Amino acid sequence: MLIGVLVPVAVLLVIVAVSGHQITFIPNGTFFGNPNGASETYSTTGEGVDLTGPFFQSLGTNGRSCGSCHQPSDGMSVSAANVQQRFLQTQGHDPIFRTNDGSNCNHSIDVSTLAGRSAAYSLLRTRGLIRIAIAVPASADYRVVAANNPYGCNESDVISMYRRPLPSTNLRFLSAVMFDGRESSASTGTTKILYSNYPPSLLNDLAHQSVDATTGHAQGDGSRPTPNEQQEIVNFEMALSTAQIIDNDAGRLDTHGATGGPVPLTTQPFFISVNSSVHFLLPQFEQPGGLVTPGDGQFTPAIFNPFDSWASMPAMSPRAAIARGQAIFNSKAINISGVAGINDDVSAGGLVAGGIPSLMGTCATCHDTPNVGNHSFPTPLNIGTGDPDPSNLAANLGGLDVSYLPSITVCKLDLATNPPTPTSNCKTTTDLGQALIDGKFAHVGKVKGPILRGLSARAPYFHNGSARTLMDAVHFYEVRFGLALTPQEESDLIAFLSVL
Repeated sequence: MLIGVLVPVAVLLVIVAVSGHQITFIPNGTFFGNPNGASETYSTTGEGVDLTGPFFQSLGTNGRSCGSCHQPSDGMSVSAANVQQRFLQTQGHDPIFRTNDGSNCNHSIDVSTLAGRSAAYSLLRTRGLIRIAIAVPASADYRVVAANNPYGCNESDVISMYRRPLPSTNLRFLSAVMFDGRESSASTGTTKILYSNYPPSLLNDLAHQSVDATTGHAQGDGSRPTPNEQQEIVNFEMALSTAQIIDNDAGRLDTHGATGGPVPLTTQPFFISVNSSVHFLLPQFEQPGGLVTPGDGQFTPAIFNPFDSWASMPAMSPRAAIARGQAIFNSKAINISGVAGINDDVSAGGLVAGGIPSLMGTCATCHDTPNVGNHSFPTPLNIGTGDPDPSNLAANLGGLDVSYLPSITVCKLDLATNPPTPTSNCKTTTDLGQALIDGKFAHVGKVKGPILRGLSARAPYFHNGSARTLMDAVHFYEVRFGLALTPQEESDLIAFLSVL
């Protein structure tokens, strides 16, 4: 089924991650196998992916490059399965395995033996997680009253969180940089991405992120990337589009009228707040909105259309199943409640308070960017993927196992007292999200939704890797939001998500 230029995935991983120069170029049209078929990363410049630029160079002191965590074979992110493969191939010495943030904690660990490295990097090996340590803002209106970290990083002033590397592709559709939006915020000296300042704000934020990533993840000294190298990295990233191109059962995803694969993404129209459903529900919140042109008053819940032509295929065919799954994504009703950022307050943008207690929406409510699937406006939400049930820390309210993550309890401060004292208004979570950036208790646990293209290349899912499979992700929505799907509908929806 995989016809074309094939690159052995296991070989490429080692070449890109360890040497970075034995293979210097990946032509457009190269397929990278994954459990559901193959993905493709397409570059609009140079007819392919150039592995000689600064993105794939070691710019710090620990041997890492951007490519260590953003692999062409993994949809420009990393899959946990391939991280484990790299561990086995290099006995845990690949540059991705470094104790500054690749290990579960950075103190009281021993990586001198294979067994020690296996234990130290267990979250990276099994969930594809990097440890992100961020200091609680001095101006925070909450206090961390408990940080129970099973790996030893129990500090309450610098919080260790565990997150998946976001794909460094399809970036022109971003409305915020990083899960918590920190590279598009005043906390890092960067700019919030708005309709009025896009794309310069996005380009500047990505340039800044390249410096922070090198300084932090690669333990650089701040001298690199240079301004010219920053520009090269941003140009490289912005030229990339990634999507699944072959399905094990349906074959090529760009045949019989379908427009799957990455090439159609290169001409997909986009502007900040395009087709934003929240804009039309709360027009004072997200401006200018619109579908064809800004402010045109249009919105469609039919977010995806690449497989419209397959709807007329024989019902038992894999292609018909994909088309049915696309229709489910576009139209299946979901009762949205208990989502911070929509139901309790909508203050992430600093414009509106109040929210909607219960909202009958669809997947399009939060995944509104046409044919891409992220939110087109910088609206971080907490849908519960990181919030454990206090009565059972092994599972959260959506049925996800988050027992491998720390439990962090924060309480809102009474600012009328001197000094401010914690109130009884407390929250327990595994990731403070946006609240660790802006210091706002109301923003605890809020993160942005990722772009949905290339899912099959980068399991597991959600910001913390809590959904090992697409079935786990679908099950979360069934449990958390009461999404009623028959077994056939589950199968069809997963078939569709796997070909994005």
